[in-house]
Amino acid sequence: MTAALRERAEGVLDRLCRVLVGELGQRDHWVGELSGSALSTAVATIALGEIDRRTGRTGHAGLVENGLRWLADHVHADGGWGDTLRSRSNLSTTALGWAAFGAAGADARYPAVIRAAHGWLERAAGGLDGLVPAIEGRYGKDRTFSVPIVLTLALSGRLGAGGWRRVRPLPFELASLPRSWFGALQLPVVSYALPALIALGQAIHHHAPSRWLPVRWLRQAAVNGTLRRLEGLQPENGGFLEATPLTAFVTLSLASMDRPDHPVARRAAEFLRASVRADGSWPIDTNLATWVSTLSVKALPALGDWLPEARRERLRAWLLGQQYRREHPYTGAAPGGWAWTDLPGGVPDADDTAGALVALHRLGADDRATREAAERGVGWLLDLQNRDGGIPTFCRGWGALPFDRSAPELTAHALRAWGCWEGCLGPAMAARVARARRRALRYLVRSQREDGAWLPLWFGNEHAPGDANPVYGTSQVLTVLGSGREQGEGVAGMVQRGRAFLVAAQGGDGGWGGAPGGPSTIEETALAVRALSGLGEGRGEVERGMAWLVGRLAGDAMPEASPIGLYFARLWYWERLYPVIFAVDALRCGLAGPGTPERPGFSGDQGGRVRV
Repeated sequence: MTAALRERAEGVLDRLCRVLVGELGQRDHWVGELSGSALSTAVATIALGEIDRRTGRTGHAGLVENGLRWLADHVHADGGWGDTLRSRSNLSTTALGWAAFGAAGADARYPAVIRAAHGWLERAAGGLDGLVPAIEGRYGKDRTFSVPIVLTLALSGRLGAGGWRRVRPLPFELASLPRSWFGALQLPVVSYALPALIALGQAIHHHAPSRWLPVRWLRQAAVNGTLRRLEGLQPENGGFLEATPLTAFVTLSLASMDRPDHPVARRAAEFLRASVRADGSWPIDTNLATWVSTLSVKALPALGDWLPEARRERLRAWLLGQQYRREHPYTGAAPGGWAWTDLPGGVPDADDTAGALVALHRLGADDRATREAAERGVGWLLDLQNRDGGIPTFCRGWGALPFDRSAPELTAHALRAWGCWEGCLGPAMAARVARARRRALRYLVRSQREDGAWLPLWFGNEHAPGDANPVYGTSQVLTVLGSGREQGEGVAGMVQRGRAFLVAAQGGDGGWGGAPGGPSTIEETALAVRALSGLGEGRGEVERGMAWLVGRLAGDAMPEASPIGLYFARLWYWERLYPVIFAVDALRCGLAGPGTPERPGFSGDQGGRVRV
């Protein structure tokens, strides 16, 4: 590395660390900020408007109008809406934006917006008669999101007088069965969508009951019991998964059945009122506080230089407090996991549990509370491992639909977490970890593509084939496999193939996008630099990537985030802190060189007590 590049990179790293620590402020943890979402805004306005219409009140009229105005102000030049203001127009979001104006009876007030959206949908679906098949085709056999969209179009009047008959029924009565049966039942919704299965399924039954009387009677008999189950799934703040779309879909479904004052609908409406932003929009989710906090802890160099001991202790105590100590009522998850947020709607998941374990290890306190929390978290991940050796997101065994399957980046993250704590475990747990690691490595061998890439589950790129993000997935797996800690059969070959993919994917400008040939972003370039810097070879690619980052990040402003986050049901988002966190991690590792951040023998920031 040239002296000039090193000096510039050190300056950018120092500034970004100051930005990141400044974002922490006086809090115990980072919060971050998710992008405003046209889809969330559209569905929230429909839900609150339906509450008013069914109750005869006008308490939400201002919020509805502000949401419509935000949608009108942020429609794309092509007439459609994307999931974020930096995302391309897509069918789902544009259909729901169009529905929002119809539900509010606002077409006459926004004629230009309606004409443009109408035209976009006609072009995208080959005419409005093809709209429902096009929406269903986008999601395939997974009805988790196609049914809510079509239902909302029917409710808003956009499908005409017979619109409810175009909404596919959902077997909400199956929610009466034991949770342990759900995986075997092959439900047409994913594991996190039980509230939608119940509320939307009941709304469809209410408006378009089955013509076959035995099914109609069976479903009617299940209404009250499944509504009680829905109440049991709802967190205290009313927001299912802290997700505006899911909560709004439940709200508008209950209201449409003349249940606007049902306890679930009331609490959900409270959540929607509380989560609206000052500009009139709603985000896709409230925040990713736990996730961005653990990412920040893992990224910062020399924690002792940036966070005094008292701040590190506050972070550690906060993180310990986020571990679930009881079975989760929503997914039935056992105690021991972490969710992405500190808010009541969070659900323990694999990525956040692994992230918390790695962050706790790097924070360095060697006390009983931390060790006990780590052992619970390690055991939680072990119990989650699927039969294929991979790690899913929420629930073991729900592999029929994409967001319930094992994923390479989740599996690699679990390997990293197990590796951090393996020396602190008792013999029985250590033996379980050893077996799980062998199975996980075999899964990674099987899931690597022929070109050397791995595809992630929760991140994507709209400029990549199939909206996938092989640069993200491959970088995350290589960061773990390239650390030297994993020595199983086939690891060296996997690493070489993965490295070759990343090298080939580097753009002519020195940066990386989500896939070869895509536009470079801060996030994806940083991830690739982070992964390659630990491999001990190919410093030329690393230095070109660092030069791209330094050139892009040389200014004083907060860097612009890219919509690479892929939320539930293929919804895009960006997180304001991602480019800062990922760039800090990349520059830290790129400047240090191979062997520093992850390899055995590296002494961390707490006097050698931490090895990460």
